[in-house]
Amino acid sequence: MVTSLFAKLGLPGYEVNGKQPKHFGVIGDFDTPEDLLRAIRTARAAGYTKMEAYSPFPVHGVDEALGEPRSPLGKIVMVCGLTGLALAVALQWWTGAVDYKLVIAGKPLFAVEPSVPIMFELSVLLAAFAAVLGMFHLNRLPTYYHSFFNYSRSAGASNDRFLLAVEAADPRFNADQVKNFLDSCGSRHTELVEA
Repeated sequence: MVTSLFAKLGLPGYEVNGKQPKHFGVIGDFDTPEDLLRAIRTARAAGYTKMEAYSPFPVHGVDEALGEPRSPLGKIVMVCGLTGLALAVALQWWTGAVDYKLVIAGKPLFAVEPSVPIMFELSVLLAAFAAVLGMFHLNRLPTYYHSFFNYSRSAGASNDRFLLAVEAADPRFNADQVKNFLDSCGSRHTELVEA
C-alpha cells in the first residue's frame, strides 16, 4: 500500500517507465573528494550517464564531472524580481495617476523618485519567494523516501564518506559490471542497492 502511494505521488525511485524497478543502482564508497572526482570522470569516459554523487560538503567540479547542466534557479529569480519591479511601477502609476489623483503643491501625479523604495522592496520580495519555492521545486522537496537510504553506509554521506551511485536507469547498467568497475576505480565498499 505504501509503495503504491509513493508511486501515485511520483516520488523518485518507485516508477521507471511505469514499472517498479528492482534495483536503485550500485553505490561505491570513496575516501577523498579527489577519488570521487576521478571515479566520476572515469565512469563518464566509460559511457555511464545516470549517476549521482553524495558527499558531506560541496565538492568543486562534481556537477561538471557528472555532466549536470547549470541550474535554472538564477533565471527564475531574475524573472520574478523583474516582475516585482514591473508590478510596483504599474501599481504606483495606476494609484497616483489614474485611480486616486491628488495634486499637492504642483507635484506630478507619478514620479519615479518616491517610488524607488517600493520598487526595490517588491522586487526583492518576489525574488526571495522565487528563490525559496524554486529551490524546493528543483530539489523535489519534500521527498519523504529515497532508495539511497537502503544503502548500508548511507549515513557516511553526511559525515566523512564520498559516494558515487550508478543508477539502474542507466542504459549501460549491469550490476556485476558496475560493481567491478567501481571497485577498479578505488571504491572501499561497493554495494548493489534495492529500490
